[in-house]
Amino acid sequence: MAGGLYDIAEPGASTVKVACAGRAIGIDLGTTNSLVAFVKDASPQCLADAEGRMLLPSAVRYRADGAPIVGAEALAEAAKYPRDTIVSVKRFMGRGPEDAETTRRFTPYRFVSQSGPVVKFAVAGPREVTPMEVSAEILRTLKARAEAALGGELDGAVITVPAYFDDAQRQATKDAGRIAGLEVLRLLNEPTAAALAYGLDKKSEGIFAVYDLGGGTFDISILKLTGGVFEVKSTGGDTALGGDDFDRALAELLAKKRALTDEVLADPGRRRALLDEARALKHRLTTDVEAGELSRAELEEAVAPILTRTAGPCRRALKDAGITPKELDGVILVGGATRTPAVRQFVKEMFQREPLADIDPDQVVALGAAVQADLLAGAGPREDVLLLDVIPLSLGLEMMGGAVERVIQRNSTIPTGARQTFTTYADNQTGFDLHVVQGERELADQCRSLARFALKGIPPMSAGMARLEVTFMVDADGILAVAAREETTGLESKVVVKPSYGLTDEQIEQMLLDSYEHAEEDMKLRLLTEARVEAQRITGALKGALAVDGALLDAAERAEVDRHVAVLEQAVAGKDHRAIRERTEQLDLATKPFAERRMNQHMQEAIGGKDVGEIEKKVEHAKGTEHHGG
Repeated sequence: MAGGLYDIAEPGASTVKVACAGRAIGIDLGTTNSLVAFVKDASPQCLADAEGRMLLPSAVRYRADGAPIVGAEALAEAAKYPRDTIVSVKRFMGRGPEDAETTRRFTPYRFVSQSGPVVKFAVAGPREVTPMEVSAEILRTLKARAEAALGGELDGAVITVPAYFDDAQRQATKDAGRIAGLEVLRLLNEPTAAALAYGLDKKSEGIFAVYDLGGGTFDISILKLTGGVFEVKSTGGDTALGGDDFDRALAELLAKKRALTDEVLADPGRRRALLDEARALKHRLTTDVEAGELSRAELEEAVAPILTRTAGPCRRALKDAGITPKELDGVILVGGATRTPAVRQFVKEMFQREPLADIDPDQVVALGAAVQADLLAGAGPREDVLLLDVIPLSLGLEMMGGAVERVIQRNSTIPTGARQTFTTYADNQTGFDLHVVQGERELADQCRSLARFALKGIPPMSAGMARLEVTFMVDADGILAVAAREETTGLESKVVVKPSYGLTDEQIEQMLLDSYEHAEEDMKLRLLTEARVEAQRITGALKGALAVDGALLDAAERAEVDRHVAVLEQAVAGKDHRAIRERTEQLDLATKPFAERRMNQHMQEAIGGKDVGEIEKKVEHAKGTEHHGG
């Protein structure tokens, strides 16, 4: 009998058999480049293609005949086929055809007009493709690379997204994964993935800032790493800011140096070639102080306004986390744009310390995603690792009058859920129209609309009698589901929020800016709105009661009530919420005798002709059988 070598392990310490180990991968779906990684022998590593290249340029060229070309080959032909070669598609994910991204200078693409809520590119074929379909081609290529390297079908993938991606952008990313034939195990925020790679590889603990400046997006996150728990304390960023903007700034500088006119730059091929040249010069100036027509000093001057835009989110993230730069244990650099010396100097000055960059900033996100995929597939040895991510913006419902009732606050740890009970505003209301919004302003029209749905068929009841229980659930991907249930009837309605894909470039970041800048006036406007709604509800109910039981008041009493109503309505027309509250209270006091007489009259009508002893028995029986829900 032939001899053999066997692995021997202590009880409880045996590892998963290779044949049984999960083949879950981590994918960094980047603006400029994308990568795929896998955990092997408890260590994450990026997978290369047949030529040994790990970075896959996020470029897709569509041909009139034949399958699309993806990667370096597509990028090499971008200047020759500028309208059929889609690059930086991530900046179009979750955006509508009217978005500012479609009208940026140097954008060479043909957009399909009247294409509905989703951006569509007109490419060779002729055909029309969405950003999700373009991204799916990139994901398919990475999937094929992983299957070839691992020798079989995959068990799923963790795909990373910018922390500041909203619901529409996250849904678009999941859609791209499904189109590519991947089981998306989870969407993981890019800064969290980077911290995961650093924390496990370096055995680090403490509070870290992750400064993530990629090709098309910027994120800043403050994370606390303790005993295998990765807790995101705060997050911020801009989904339309990145290395692509450096390229555009340098292209503008080159065009100015060469006196290129708008007529010359109207040619898509010239625009694409100029952008490619600007990107190449940017890369050279990372190591050289001079590169052809440009110097590093000129580059730094050109990109300074772009870098300054990252300062605001950084300061707010620190403030939200309740810490100062000196309390940080480190600053992690993520994204290819952070290789630029100007970026590293900016980060050093911003956070008062040298940033960490000993893990390749291009690879660190994919490596962290692979670690998370390994955990979710159940193949890794790190069962004690826990990720606690957060939601970037508050979620709530529009109330009567337009005010927002926040149900889940921003920077709440996800997955999370919250439940609140609401009631009807008017008598005989037979349904609820629910408007779900996201943002930090006090009024719904100042926030982003996510979804609208209705709960109909409620029996007519007096105002305030119906009880609507609304539940918000945010899953680990940061995607929201809302359910509503009317408690007295058991009627239910629910919706998984899939908002329209149209979103302007700076909207999410602007939401936070506006919430800080307009906090005082927003609160005054909210108080005014709430006071008006309450006053209108009371006067409406009173007028209805007077129409039925007005005879219970004599002429003098009726005149006094009418006077208080007129005074309140005059206050409602004004803008002083305190005056409205005061007049509302005065009307309430003035109508108490009327309310008491109505109650007495209705009680007498209810018990008229009935035996008092029988009524008392029914009341006692009702008390004995009454119970309350938790």
